[in-house]
Amino acid sequence: GAEPTVRDHSECLFPSLPGDITQKGYEKKRSKLIGAYLPQPPTANGAAVVRCRLQHSEGAPGRALHSGNIGVCDIREAAVRERAASTAGNRPLFYFRFDVHTEAVQAALAKHKERKMAVPMPSKRRSLVVQTSMDAYTPPDTSSGSEDEGSVQGDSQGTPTSSQGSINMEHWISQAIHGSTTSTTSSSSTQSGGSGAAHRLADVMAQTHIENHSAPPDVTTYTSEHPIQVERPQGSTTSRTAPKYGNAELMETGDGVPVSSRVSAKIQQLVNTLKRPKRPPLREFFVDDFEELLEVQQPDPNQPKPEGAQMLAMRGEQLGVVTNWPPSLEAALQRWGTISPKAPCLTTMDTNGKPLYILTYGKLWTRSMKVAYNILHKLGTKQEPMVRPGDRVALVFPNNDPAASMVAFYGCLLAEVVPVPIEVPLTRKDAGSQQIGFLLGSCGVTVALTSDACHKGLPKSPTGEIPQFKGWPKLLWFVTESKHLSKPPRDWFPHIKDANNDTAYIEYKTCKDGSVLGVTVTRIALLTHCQALTQACGYTEAETIVNVLDFKKDVGLWHGILTSVMNMMHVISIPYSLMKVNPLSWIQKVCQYKAKVACVKSRDMHWALVAHRDQRDVNLSSLRMLIVADGANPWSISSCDAFLNVFQSKGLRQEVICPCASSPEALTVAIRRPTDDSNQPPGRGVLSMHGLTYGVIRVDSEEKLSVLTVQDVGLVMPGAIMCSVKPDGVPQLCRTDEIGELCVCAIATGTSYYGLSGMTKNTFEVFPVTSSGAPVSEYPFVRTGLLGFVGPGGLVFVVGKMDGLMVVSGRRHNADDIVATALAVEPMKFVYRGRIAVFSVTVLHDERIVIVAEQRPDSTEEDSFQWMSRVLQAIDSIHQVGVYCLALVPANTLPKTPLGGIHLSETKQLFLEGSLHPCNVLMCPHTCVTNLPKPRQKQPEIGPASVMVGNLVSGKRIAQASGRDLGQIEDNDQARKFLFLSEVLQWRAQTTPDHVLYTLLNCRGTIASSLTCVQLHKRAEKIAVMLMERGHLQDGDHVALVYPPGIDLIAAFYGCLYAGCVPITVRPPHPQNIATTLPTVKMIVEVSRSACLMTTQLICKLLRSREAAAAVDVRAWPPILDTDDLPKKRPAQIYKPSNPDTLAYLDFSVSTTGMLAGVKMSHAATSAFCRSIKLQCELYPSREVAICLDPYCGLGFVLWCLCSVYSGHQSILIPPSELETNPALWLLAVSQYKVRDTFCSYSVMELCTKGLGSQTESLKARGLDLSRVRTCVVVAEERPRIALTQSFSKLFKDLGLHPRAVSTSFGCRVNLAICLQGTSGPDPTTVYVDMRALRHDRVRLVERGSPHSLPLMESGKILPGVRIIIANPETKGPLGDSHLGEIWVHSAHNASGYFTIYGDESLQSDHFNSRLSFGDTQTVWARTGYLGFLRRTELTDANGERHDALYVVGALDEAMELRGMRYHPIDIETSVIRAHKSVTECAVFTWTNLLVVVVELDGSEQEALDLVPLVTNVVLEEHYLVVGVVVVVDIGVIPINSRGEKQRMHLRDGFLADQLDPIYVAYNM
Repeated sequence: GAEPTVRDHSECLFPSLPGDITQKGYEKKRSKLIGAYLPQPPTANGAAVVRCRLQHSEGAPGRALHSGNIGVCDIREAAVRERAASTAGNRPLFYFRFDVHTEAVQAALAKHKERKMAVPMPSKRRSLVVQTSMDAYTPPDTSSGSEDEGSVQGDSQGTPTSSQGSINMEHWISQAIHGSTTSTTSSSSTQSGGSGAAHRLADVMAQTHIENHSAPPDVTTYTSEHPIQVERPQGSTTSRTAPKYGNAELMETGDGVPVSSRVSAKIQQLVNTLKRPKRPPLREFFVDDFEELLEVQQPDPNQPKPEGAQMLAMRGEQLGVVTNWPPSLEAALQRWGTISPKAPCLTTMDTNGKPLYILTYGKLWTRSMKVAYNILHKLGTKQEPMVRPGDRVALVFPNNDPAASMVAFYGCLLAEVVPVPIEVPLTRKDAGSQQIGFLLGSCGVTVALTSDACHKGLPKSPTGEIPQFKGWPKLLWFVTESKHLSKPPRDWFPHIKDANNDTAYIEYKTCKDGSVLGVTVTRIALLTHCQALTQACGYTEAETIVNVLDFKKDVGLWHGILTSVMNMMHVISIPYSLMKVNPLSWIQKVCQYKAKVACVKSRDMHWALVAHRDQRDVNLSSLRMLIVADGANPWSISSCDAFLNVFQSKGLRQEVICPCASSPEALTVAIRRPTDDSNQPPGRGVLSMHGLTYGVIRVDSEEKLSVLTVQDVGLVMPGAIMCSVKPDGVPQLCRTDEIGELCVCAIATGTSYYGLSGMTKNTFEVFPVTSSGAPVSEYPFVRTGLLGFVGPGGLVFVVGKMDGLMVVSGRRHNADDIVATALAVEPMKFVYRGRIAVFSVTVLHDERIVIVAEQRPDSTEEDSFQWMSRVLQAIDSIHQVGVYCLALVPANTLPKTPLGGIHLSETKQLFLEGSLHPCNVLMCPHTCVTNLPKPRQKQPEIGPASVMVGNLVSGKRIAQASGRDLGQIEDNDQARKFLFLSEVLQWRAQTTPDHVLYTLLNCRGTIASSLTCVQLHKRAEKIAVMLMERGHLQDGDHVALVYPPGIDLIAAFYGCLYAGCVPITVRPPHPQNIATTLPTVKMIVEVSRSACLMTTQLICKLLRSREAAAAVDVRAWPPILDTDDLPKKRPAQIYKPSNPDTLAYLDFSVSTTGMLAGVKMSHAATSAFCRSIKLQCELYPSREVAICLDPYCGLGFVLWCLCSVYSGHQSILIPPSELETNPALWLLAVSQYKVRDTFCSYSVMELCTKGLGSQTESLKARGLDLSRVRTCVVVAEERPRIALTQSFSKLFKDLGLHPRAVSTSFGCRVNLAICLQGTSGPDPTTVYVDMRALRHDRVRLVERGSPHSLPLMESGKILPGVRIIIANPETKGPLGDSHLGEIWVHSAHNASGYFTIYGDESLQSDHFNSRLSFGDTQTVWARTGYLGFLRRTELTDANGERHDALYVVGALDEAMELRGMRYHPIDIETSVIRAHKSVTECAVFTWTNLLVVVVELDGSEQEALDLVPLVTNVVLEEHYLVVGVVVVVDIGVIPINSRGEKQRMHLRDGFLADQLDPIYVAYNM
């Protein structure tokens, strides 16, 4: 079936075979040559064939060999064979010389086939996969082909993917897979015969590392005390239907393989891969201003060093001045325009390849004069001309109009103004167009010359004016068509003088960072350059030259516009648009015009090969010189060789191919001379790639894989001197075997960067020195920006560009070499040539290599992943360097330069700002990042004996603090005389019956209901009767209260107390989300052993509904009492507990880590708690307090239900759920009731900040006034969210909110409120701590804004009656001031224990009764499970003591131990949220010591993959951690509990069970 695929491939890359070699003979011959390098042919069994398909990913059934995989034949042999090739009866024998680099790469890959490396393939949501399918693909439009191959029409038959071939191929493969009986889930530990498609994905990557370059990622070093059991799926022998988990059917890997392979298996696979041994790192460090030392790469003692003698400067031949050479270029134009006016100068082509227009020398001369006259005399006024000689003028002409541009250019030369040729700004957002605007501005350009057609095509404003482009100066657009110009008067004549040092023109150059510079070329340099080119190329009058290059700059300008006029040559200009339609057009024009010279780039030769279909009439024997403008690029050699291969039979001679090297600063640096001697083969260097990374030339010896084959670019230019100097530091001459930057001393070079004297000095005024420091010459040299050396015979070799240099751990790599290796992996098959960008980004003090490529529209997900894996392998073997990130983008989406190449700096910019939108990403931080700090070794603690001295711990005050002493406070607290809250309520009902205790607001802000003391008392009595009579409950029975936030809940609570029952408040299920919320209700009811459940009629119906039955077993509910229908009678007597230590209520809550924990609150603790809050907040019956909290647990419940009864103040209750419909409800109530104290949660604060951000003006108009608020407390069980509280304060400052009013409280399971700001005492303080010290459990205070600083806000004041100490969680010893440890608390309102912790009773026993291991060993403390520290401040407390501030850092359960250090998820999450504007929320957790980052994406799914590199970068930079897995999910996937805390463990379980339906999951290597 796939027969044609193979045939096409061979035809496209080899000439048509001579008659006597049949296809079979060719196969035979080829297999002999390369058999040694290929695996044995597969057996007939289907499974083995599949495996073979893996090894040669473009294989064909039943055939072991195919053209993609050519082994390495010794390059020297190849050269020998090449020379012998011209024997055998004048017919060139077909010889096996393929692109050398491809051979090396293929062999390197073959070498790895045995050592498989399993890489988990990323999971992608279906919608993302479909996006790159063939239907969605539109072929590249005319405005954007590509520099090096783009899409040639006729591509489809030219490239080796003939559609029917590939379809049959896929069909055959899939049969082979489904035919196999066994199948395994992809886990790297199981491998069976025909391990189905899921396994092929896993094994795509054959062991990346030959030798590894880095310390291992910390995967094995620190496992937790309890080893984690990882499930390894067994290879099941059943049918292929795997179980689905959650939404598994929505998720599949790219090619439709369901991901029921379980995420955990993939992660296990990743862990196994990362455990492979790595090369041991060298241990040397530099200090990153702290003890977390980043490793600095030490030089390898065995690295190659240059050993040759110091080089000598190479002098080019004399520039022979020929007598009839003109004294200036304008003089040449005048001469030809007057003596040969009919001679053709330039022929332009239309897009059909027909001659459009012939510009003769006569017309060029007269029109240029006309342009010159009009520029000088028709712009501005006679007194104030706009343009004077010496001024700069922009030339804006499209690429298909060289004639108009040429006329304008010479018009400027004649007028003595300076032309600045630039690209046409097509759109306002044209990549790089803004930078060109800066160039024009800095050159002081005010006039732009352009053509009629171009002028019409420019974007216009509604008034018809051309808008000012972004970054451009204001320009006058002047059309140079003859019909628009005035005729110069008879007596006017341009001033033609000999060439001098005035500026002739400015050529623009784009730098590595995207900025654009102008290189000034003087008139004498221009003339001398033309003379040197004429001499080097042997140009003669009236020769014909075909030019495919851009005529605005570089080789195209120098040969096709300037030197051609000096020699009266005829230029045939082929526009880029024609090349895209017909890539053979230049070859056809060479034949048609019998051209002697052609100027091309490698891409034009490459395109011609792809499109070439054995045209009969092609004859290239007229060519004496084929100038390859980018002949210095590493991949040009393969284009030259392949081109010669195919066209040698069409009359092309080997000695005609003339690569040249050029640079904007030094103009032509070197060019190979056309010779008539076909016996002298061109120079070749086969250099060791390893040597090159150290800047040393080693002709390659053993390791044939990692070589760079370079061709010479000929000799130094006539009249020039060249040397190479060390690329950085003092420009010292290199040794003969050292790579340096080539420098040229000649008249024919640029002289400066316009307007930039500093940069000019460093580039154009370089004085190379010998090792002794003596200058080589008294004349300055120009740096060419090219890296290379001068080889034997004075031949110049270029191995790279300074711009493309990437220094990774001290070794130099060239972007172009890496491009060449990537292209050689599967030439032409997967990635378009020239649609690939390589650059480096700096992450964690070193450069990291990034490769971005456009993939073909028809490639499957698996193709791309396989290609990426192979590219990584190839680059690793050949360059011995890791690739940090490989990204694939859909075809035609990278920013382009005007002639279709990739705009590198723009691409890098997009990558760094996260707007590249790749469709595939593979990050390898584990393999690349070798300079992480050493994992921390825990130090043994110092024993107690040497530590305790009085109240000091090793020289520091012991970290302990307490709130005011309850016994010392004199106040008229009436409620103190009662032991029980139920008694307080009865007393209030008698003494102040009509005092309102509670007011409930609805979403409109009006009063929904209220309760006075007596109403509450009477309602509670009725509920007590109901419990005893209808519920038949005994005292001590547990009752679950399932109520919405409101007054019913309060009444039900006191009803339970009156009946002697123990209430448990439970959040009701959410009617829209029963499936997930009802099971929690059920669990609390069961775990709390509730004997009965009280609720409203509505919820009662809900609990028995059909939806409820689907979620839980509704028959297992305890009896349900509906309190909407209460008995009319009073109880005989109200229950009075016998002992204050008996249970008052149970407080159930789901902790941040997802544990359901119920704590026991005794009557004594409840009363003590209420008293403590009353004192801290100064609550009296005359006060009003607004509460916008969930009333189900913790301090929220106490404030909602208990405090008003104890203190007598009025509570205005605002259910947080009402804020969803009316976000201003809470603040309007605070303002309307003139409330001084209010309590809210973080979720409420966030709702207000997000929902009211833009409404502060209208709220002000509605009279919202917050100036009376003295405390606004956020009730929390976490580290204060300082960013949120600050933005809230800032936002509502205009509405009168005092910034100091906002504070937080802190509570936990063992003590529901430890700190609360209250009314008196100093304002909460903020400190900045060093985040790196924190990871080592140390507190180091730093200045605000210093690097790695983390702001921490004090969590309110310690409540009266509360004592705190900071203890070491491991040794339980006390710690000193400002040391990080666990917060322990002792207070009368501590809970008395867990009721039951689901599962773990034994582990938790010491949470409520711990003692210090030394020091005060008597006091019994409760352990909060939170890390924090105390710090004595300069402030004074209400009682005159110095104030101790408590700072909470985070929960011990949540903290992650990685590399021996303790990380708090919130810190990493904060960094990640900052990394990209589309990340709305983030949660991190660890799994088998891999860091997993889950981000919620607010944006299109196309942005999902942009996040992967940014997330990885920021976590490396700020936390020195390598992210293992990045999961991109939809908004709202990260679960949050009622307090607004992220439920990271739930998220982890959901992720591992495949229930998140992620948009994308990336596994970092």
